[in-house]
Amino acid sequence: MTITTLSSREFNQGASEAKRAANHEPVFITDRGRPAHVLLSFEEYQRLTKQRRNIADALAMPEVSDFEFEPPQVLIEPRAADFS
Repeated sequence: MTITTLSSREFNQGASEAKRAANHEPVFITDRGRPAHVLLSFEEYQRLTKQRRNIADALAMPEVSDFEFEPPQVLIEPRAADFS
């Protein structure tokens, strides 16, 4: 796998080219010669983090909407304040 490396200045001047390159390979963005950021395609990010769905899809899943949750009741008793 090839890795494209751009300085922050090059990235700022050529963001479109960096995005196109990120569709095929990771793009390293450097600050003062040191790697600072990595630009990836969203598909590659999902593959690396093993995320296959977004939050809207997860919330729309039937098992989430059919989930029953009955928290136990908590009794809080008031007590007199001690001002001594």
